[in-house]
Amino acid sequence: MVFKSINPFSQEVIAVHEVLTDAQLNRKLQLSERAFKEWKNTSFQERADKMQNLARILRENKEKLGLLITNEMGKIVSESIAEVEKSAGNCDFYAENAEQMLKEEYYDTPFKSLSVYDPMGVVFAIMPWNYPFWQVLRYAAPTIMSGNVTLLKHAPNVIGCAKAIENAFLEAGFPKGVFQQITIDIPQVESVIASDIICGVTLTGSEKAGSSVASLAGKYIKKSVMELGGSDAFIVLHDADLEKAATVATQSRMLNAGQACICAKRFIVTEKVADEFGVLFAQKIQSLQQGNPLQQGINMGPLARLDLAEKLEHQLEQSLQQGAKLILGGERENCNFQPTLIDFVTVDSVAFQEETFGPLATVIRAKDENDAVTIANNHRYGLASSIWTKDLENAFQLARKMEAGNVF
Repeated sequence: MVFKSINPFSQEVIAVHEVLTDAQLNRKLQLSERAFKEWKNTSFQERADKMQNLARILRENKEKLGLLITNEMGKIVSESIAEVEKSAGNCDFYAENAEQMLKEEYYDTPFKSLSVYDPMGVVFAIMPWNYPFWQVLRYAAPTIMSGNVTLLKHAPNVIGCAKAIENAFLEAGFPKGVFQQITIDIPQVESVIASDIICGVTLTGSEKAGSSVASLAGKYIKKSVMELGGSDAFIVLHDADLEKAATVATQSRMLNAGQACICAKRFIVTEKVADEFGVLFAQKIQSLQQGNPLQQGINMGPLARLDLAEKLEHQLEQSLQQGAKLILGGERENCNFQPTLIDFVTVDSVAFQEETFGPLATVIRAKDENDAVTIANNHRYGLASSIWTKDLENAFQLARKMEAGNVF
């Protein structure tokens, strides 16, 4: 069996990757086990030196790696290069701070009492395609700086990125087995989680994938960390700077062609300024240039896969049938989905209740600020949110009522 890397813009097959046999997979697991026995005994300084080497290698090769990202999943090349730079900064951060974060903590008790942070073992990670370098390095850097080692199952459409990351780790001087990418199919995931070599599993992805992997982690009694998407509320109150709010709303929704878990997706605007905000929002979205992500002047590329574009198109069609009004966009050609704005979205519509992973902005009108918070909280996702107002004290009061991990 093979996975194909398909350029989302041209639909050309750019690489073919063979899936590991069970025997090959078992050898990878055993290598991880051997690597951990050595790596856990290294000093923070040794780990930090190699992690800073990795950061340097990423920066030195950011153009080449950025081009790889763009060719595999379609984001504009400037965003791809920025992602590599951000990943390098992440490596530097943990190289500089891991030792302090994990230092022993002593407690004032009649006995000698302290907390220590020991490495656990081999961590299995399942990562998504939307930020193929950042999603990997944001978990791998702290995991490895903590003395653990890791196996990565990356998304099938970005295996080239996974291999490039592994090569960068090796070039940076990390021993073989500290970081390995494994090209495996979904049926092989359970065997990895079930292995006694694996101490824990982390996943960033869909609810369906997270539910399945979390169930397996529970079945085999493995620690797990899941991050399963979001539909962030962007609340605009009557006293907001509407020009600034519309500018940031466009950036937040359309960055990476709208394919981010933490980008704003539900724009909840109080009735008093809904019309004015809607005009500004539409103007800024309409100014976006979509096309070949390698060309200068293009600020939005295609969606990463054809099935994703088709799903978003279906969500849009359903939402329009449920009463939403199409303001602009809505057309699709293969993976190229026009930046789209819909208004008068209701809380029971698909565009509100489901995560829309693409350049589809939805405006929901609220009676007042309390209604806006109620609408924002009427959702099963609670990743992040923002409140736009000139009254900072009121914003803090409203933020305390928001059911979200972060409120900006």
